[in-house]
Amino acid sequence: MANHPNAGKPAQKSDLINVPRLMSSYYLNEPDIVKYPEQKVAFGTSGHRGSALKTTFNESHILAVTQAICDYRKDKHYEGPLFLGFDTHALSEAAFNSAIEVLVANEVETIVQTGRGFTPTPVISNLIIQYNKTHPSFLSDGIIITPSHNPPEDGGIKYNPPHGGPADSDITDWIQDRANQLLIDDLADVQIYPFSQAWKTGYVKEQNFIEQYVEGLNSVIDFEAIKNAGVKLGVDPLGGAGIDYWPVIKETYGINLTLVNDNLDPTFGFMTLDKDGKIRMDCSSECAMASLIGLKDDYDIAVANDPDYDRHGIVTNTHGLMNPNHYLSVCIDYLSKHRPDWDPTFKIGKTLVSTSLIDRVAAANNKQVLEVPVGFKWFVDGLTNHHIMFGGEESAGASFLTKSGDVWTTDKDGIILALLAAEILAVTGKNPSQYYDELTELHGKPIYKRIDAPANPEQKSVLSNLEPSDITSTELAGEKIEAILTEAPGNGASIGGLKVVTENGWFAARPSGTENIYKIYMESFSGEQHLAAIEQEAQDIVSQAFTSAGL
Repeated sequence: MANHPNAGKPAQKSDLINVPRLMSSYYLNEPDIVKYPEQKVAFGTSGHRGSALKTTFNESHILAVTQAICDYRKDKHYEGPLFLGFDTHALSEAAFNSAIEVLVANEVETIVQTGRGFTPTPVISNLIIQYNKTHPSFLSDGIIITPSHNPPEDGGIKYNPPHGGPADSDITDWIQDRANQLLIDDLADVQIYPFSQAWKTGYVKEQNFIEQYVEGLNSVIDFEAIKNAGVKLGVDPLGGAGIDYWPVIKETYGINLTLVNDNLDPTFGFMTLDKDGKIRMDCSSECAMASLIGLKDDYDIAVANDPDYDRHGIVTNTHGLMNPNHYLSVCIDYLSKHRPDWDPTFKIGKTLVSTSLIDRVAAANNKQVLEVPVGFKWFVDGLTNHHIMFGGEESAGASFLTKSGDVWTTDKDGIILALLAAEILAVTGKNPSQYYDELTELHGKPIYKRIDAPANPEQKSVLSNLEPSDITSTELAGEKIEAILTEAPGNGASIGGLKVVTENGWFAARPSGTENIYKIYMESFSGEQHLAAIEQEAQDIVSQAFTSAGL
C-alpha cells in the first residue's frame, strides 16, 4: 500500500484530536455490549484498547475491568500492593482516576508515582519483580493504562500479574469475561469510592518510581563505558511516559545526553504523520520518526520510545533509523560477547516472525534459540527463571537480563534497549548499523517483508487451525521445504497459523485478530527475486489450503 501524501510531514491543525470532546465522550458515552458487541472489553496481546469516541474505551469499561482485576486478585489470594501507572495519552489520566476509585473501594493498596506522574510499562514490571523478591507470600501485581503507540484518541489498559510480565490468555480471558458480565449487569457489582475521598483513605501511596528504576539501571547497562567514550546521545521521548526519566539518567550517570524534544501534548501535535497519514507514536516507523531522523547528524546515536516505553527506535548518524530485526540481531551478538558473568547455557528468545539472522548469530555464539509465537508473554518464564538471556520481538520490543544474569523486567523495556545502543558504540567503536553490516558479511544479508492479504472469517478460521499435513507442497521458491510449522518449536504452543522454512528463506501466515485479512511475513537470504517468489508461492500455498477446506 502506498504511503499517504502527508506521511512523514508535520501534523497540521486538522490532524489533531478534539481533546474536550474526547474527554466528554469518556464520561458520557455508555457501552451497550448486548446491542453492539464491538463495544465489549476485548483483551488482545496488549490488553484492552479502544476510543471513547467509538464507545470502546469509556469510564464504564475501566470501572468494569478494574473490578474484574480486583475479583481476580481475590480469587488468587494476591494480597500485596498493586502498582498503577499511566502514560501520556489524553484518556490515560481519566482512566487512572477511575481505576483508583475501584481499587480503593476494594481495599487494594495502590502504589503510584509521586505527584501522579507518568510511569512506563517496564518500570511497573521492574517494581513488581523487585517487590515480590522480598515478599513471596504477599504478592504484588500491576495495571498500566496505555494504548502503546496507538493514535492520540485511543486509550488502553493492561494487567501484569505477579511475574511482572504480560498476562497470559487464561488470565486475560478471565478478566475480560468478568468485565463484560459486569457491563451487562449495569455495573451493579462494581465497588466505587469517590476519587476526591479515595486519595485520602491511606490505600493510595506515592513512591518515587523514577529514582528506584534509574538507580537499578546500573546493573543492566555499562554507563562507565558510555561516559568514558563520550558518546553523544540524542533522545526524543515522543511525548511519552519516560520523559522525566531521561534527565535523571543523565544526571545520575554523567553521560552526554540531550533531550531533543520536551513537548508534552495530548494531541501529540509535534509528531510527523505515519505512513497512513495518522498521528501514531511508532518509534519503528520512518514516517513517524522523521523529525529525529532529520537530526541524525547531530548525534552519535539518537533514540526514541513509544508512549509507554516498551518499544525502542534507534537512529545512527551513518544509516538513519534501524530496522527492528536488524537491531535485535546486533543486540544478541553483542550481549553474547560482552556479558562475561552470564551462564553460557542461556538461550535466545525470538518470535517466529523475527529474522532468521538471529538463528545464525546465535549458532555462531553457541547459543540455543527458543522460538515462540508472537507475544512477549512467551518470554516471561524464561526471563524469570534465567533460562533466556534476551527476548525480542520483530515489532521493536525486547528485554534482557542484568549484567549478573538476574531478571530485570519481564515486559519489554525500551529504555534499556535505547541505552544499549550507546553502550555498543562505546565498547566496540561501531554504531549498531555498522555492527549489523559486519554481521551480514559473516552470516548473509536477509531481506524481510510483511504484506496483508484478504481473508473472510471462515478462511481465517481455517488458517488458524491448519496442520502440517494439510500442506502438500514440497518446495518453496525453488528450495526444499525443511519444516512446516503450526506449533512454535521453542515451546510447542500453537502459532495460530503456519510457518514454512527452507535453507535460505521462510514465510509465516497468521490471521488478523481485528480485520478480515491475514498477514504474511517473509524473509530471503538470496535476494529480491527469491523473496518475490516466496511471496507469490506463500499466497498460493495458503489459497490451496482454503480450497482444500472447500472455501
